[in-house]
Amino acid sequence: MSYEQIASDEVIAKVVAALKERNVTAVVVDTKEQALEEIKKLIPAGGSVMNGSSTTLNEIGFVDYLKAGEHGWDNVHKNILEEKDAAKKEELRKQSVLADYFLGSVHAITEAGQLLIASASGSQLPSYAFSSDNVIWVASANKIVADREAAFKRIEDYVFPLENKRMQGVGYPGSTIGRVLVFEREIMPNRHLTMILVKEKLGY
Repeated sequence: MSYEQIASDEVIAKVVAALKERNVTAVVVDTKEQALEEIKKLIPAGGSVMNGSSTTLNEIGFVDYLKAGEHGWDNVHKNILEEKDAAKKEELRKQSVLADYFLGSVHAITEAGQLLIASASGSQLPSYAFSSDNVIWVASANKIVADREAAFKRIEDYVFPLENKRMQGVGYPGSTIGRVLVFEREIMPNRHLTMILVKEKLGY
């Protein structure tokens, strides 16, 4: 099985409908450039923005756009990095899960609309699961798999080896699968979750 193959339009349409049933709004775009434009539409000026570590967000240009500072958003990540006091920095990290908008990606999407996210530390998971009122995920349609079993297999056989290699390449001993969030559905009426599905290979 190729984990890099983009799902067919038929399967993508099935996933979009399944996500809607789970109270996740799906937007389908063809390119990474279009994905970034969708993000710009979703976040109003003045909104506080935080993002998890994501190869996909890097590849679509979001991280560079956020750093450039011409968006009118409150860049929570920048505030954390600029804080010199260690105790205050740690407190800002904890408070970052309350950002108005939290962005990231997922590691597998089942055809039934379940989303699976693997994490070493779990730092992004509170926002995905509960604490941020607006979550925006960006994911390539190559992350679509048949079911939950296939989703866990994708994480273990494909995602983890690549992330482990990336971490070793930047000077760390490696990575680990510390937690896996299985997102089934949203039941809180105040939360707005968006999945931007891109018909182009991004991330892993």
